[in-house]
Amino acid sequence: MPKPERQEPRDRQEPRPRQEPRPPELVTPWHTPGRAALQAEARAFARDVVMPIADDCDPQKAEMPRSLIAQMAEKGWFGITIPKEHGGLGLGVFEYCLVSEELARAWLSVGSILARGQGLGTQVLDDARRAELLARSARGDWIGSIALSEPTAGSDLAGVQTRAVREGDTWVLTGTKRWAGFAQGADFVEVLARTRDPEPGESRSAGLEPFLVVKQPGTFPDGMTGQVIDKIGYHGFLTFELALDGVRVPESDRLTGLYGDQGADADAGGFASVQRGLNIARVHTAARAVGVARAAVEDCQLYLQEREQFGHPIGDFQALRFALADMAAEVTQARAFWQQVAHLLDAGAAAESESAMVKLLATEMAVRVTNQAMQLHGGNGYTTERRVERYWRDARLTTIFEGTSEIQRRIVSDRMLPRP
Repeated sequence: MPKPERQEPRDRQEPRPRQEPRPPELVTPWHTPGRAALQAEARAFARDVVMPIADDCDPQKAEMPRSLIAQMAEKGWFGITIPKEHGGLGLGVFEYCLVSEELARAWLSVGSILARGQGLGTQVLDDARRAELLARSARGDWIGSIALSEPTAGSDLAGVQTRAVREGDTWVLTGTKRWAGFAQGADFVEVLARTRDPEPGESRSAGLEPFLVVKQPGTFPDGMTGQVIDKIGYHGFLTFELALDGVRVPESDRLTGLYGDQGADADAGGFASVQRGLNIARVHTAARAVGVARAAVEDCQLYLQEREQFGHPIGDFQALRFALADMAAEVTQARAFWQQVAHLLDAGAAAESESAMVKLLATEMAVRVTNQAMQLHGGNGYTTERRVERYWRDARLTTIFEGTSEIQRRIVSDRMLPRP
């Protein structure tokens, strides 16, 4: 019986050229030359500037350097949504999220720091001062922190108990705030406080007003102290629990709105003005989640070609190939959704349900995709030697901040079904 022909061992096969990830491109109807240029600029900045800083600072739980913030300011990105007459780029929610996705692909916190510009902390009562603060915000010279939540009031903001008591032309703030990101490094802190209790028959949110606490970066003002909250992820800036004990705010710094929104509802006043800002924040969170999940997909695409087992790159195994395909499909789907909802907001639609839906779906997707990415990396994924563990830690937070997934489900279902 003739001997079978000798087969060349599989591990001696010629190496294949590596397939590089192809970052997403803007497509019709969202593509414009200006948007494509902005996306390319943000993508290069994320790759060449942000990524090396993230790789160095994140393992140390360190703050991003001020030089990085200054470079972003030079590009005008803190004023993406601020009108041109105030020194901003005069663009929309779409462009704001477009840049944020690219930055979050490198480091979630850098995509997030943009939200602390965009006209935040500019809704003062005096028009001339408002214009001055808008110009500062656009330059990246007026970067803030928001103090809404409290130890006993998170999803239920109407339960805020921090008090604001008027003494002549000054308001005196007393209470405790939690989850105030970048509070020490900021130029100001926006504080949601209760000026009075609701009257019978009024909404529980009646009497809640936002106040502007102006401060020097790197310090806390008189009457405010901060304790760092030790997070498992979302490094790049520190997050604080703030104790307010007689913080004094002039009447001129009682705000007419939150979140710096320049849209039609910017002057709605008080607690009612929060809603559109929250809708923008939720779409922004969806875009950031897409950026983090995309990072996991792109890293997995390379790793599946790099890692070999049983004489093959593990990307040859169908189960792993199909897992990567599912991950890529989910990221692409979520991106298309945030782009649609951002467009709706720019067109003036309320889009409250859509903003909740996209925040829910994109962030839950990011958790699934980054979890699967760790699985595809095997034991290497459970080390700090690879970036995938950073993506996993950061993605997990996106389902919590700007309203938990449960709150998003409640928003959507309350608009579909009556409550008892």
